[in-house]
Amino acid sequence: MKTMGPAKLEVPSPKDFLKKHSKEKTLPPKKKFERNEPRKPPVPLRTDHPVTGIQSEKNFLNTNAADVIMGVAKKPKPIYVDKRTGDKHDLETSGLVPKYINKKGYGVTPDYIRKRNEEVKKAQEEYDNYIQENLREAALKRLSDEEREAVLQGLKKNWEEVHKKFQSLSVFIDSIPKKIRKQKLEEEMKQLEHDIGALEKHKIIYIANK
Repeated sequence: MKTMGPAKLEVPSPKDFLKKHSKEKTLPPKKKFERNEPRKPPVPLRTDHPVTGIQSEKNFLNTNAADVIMGVAKKPKPIYVDKRTGDKHDLETSGLVPKYINKKGYGVTPDYIRKRNEEVKKAQEEYDNYIQENLREAALKRLSDEEREAVLQGLKKNWEEVHKKFQSLSVFIDSIPKKIRKQKLEEEMKQLEHDIGALEKHKIIYIANK
């Protein structure tokens, strides 16, 4: 009672103890069995003999021969052999039959792709107009393809020069000036690689029009 407080439930009486077989399930009352389905025919007796001597007047030889003569010949399944040992494969599912190029809509762009391309083109035009308007407000200049290529080639040339200097370093870096020079060259190469990657990734570049 110190932690949980006084008991709010009544304590079970000692007289209500668990009795034997009190939790077992009781079976339903017994019902009289009634057959709803008809009985099967009885088993024949040993003295009963089957009916014999019945013969059909149908000539199976002539009937089969007529069916073969009048029937349509079955076409052989098209196959192809790809080895000298005679391995056979289904020709229809092999991809060797030009059945798709003979379709009516072969080579025609589907309507949903054409519609999507138009939506993408329209969205790109709206975005370009939005960018042009912002550029006019922010006084930014767009680099032409020739200028972008010239800048990219210049960055690659600078990277080659820095890389050449980096390879010219001595094998043993045993002084502080050498360590500082090596660290500086690594930072320059890393920055040039970052700039080259940015120019190669983005085809449209804007710079401040000073």
